[in-house]
Amino acid sequence: MGWRSYVWVAIGSALGGVARYWLTGFVAILLGPQFPWGTILINIIGSFIIGFFGTVTAHRWPVSFELRAFVMVGLCGGFTTFSAFSLQTLELARFGRWLEASGNVLLSVVLCLVAVWIGHALADLMSGPNPASGTE
Repeated sequence: MGWRSYVWVAIGSALGGVARYWLTGFVAILLGPQFPWGTILINIIGSFIIGFFGTVTAHRWPVSFELRAFVMVGLCGGFTTFSAFSLQTLELARFGRWLEASGNVLLSVVLCLVAVWIGHALADLMSGPNPASGTE
């Protein structure tokens, strides 16, 4: 893991952060800022991307360590928002909006797990049998 890996992670993080900032604002314009729909959507998309890319590039279509770091650590790390999710949930709870706080937790956890599973399953379908398993 050389200095180039750090550069690629930094670039991915910057791009992911800018994409998160834009998408959060766009969703707030569309749906209003009262509920963190943008954060939920971002975490679902990021979960899908990391599930898909992590699976498809693990064996069947391998890519360089730097590209995996760029996408999975940088881009997804800068894009997804667990810290924002946590703060938004706390704010909802602090203002007595317990149903919405609970909904944010439930929707985020369940839908992100579903998204990462769909990404993984789609990558498996596209890439065929795992050559590491010896069952071609």
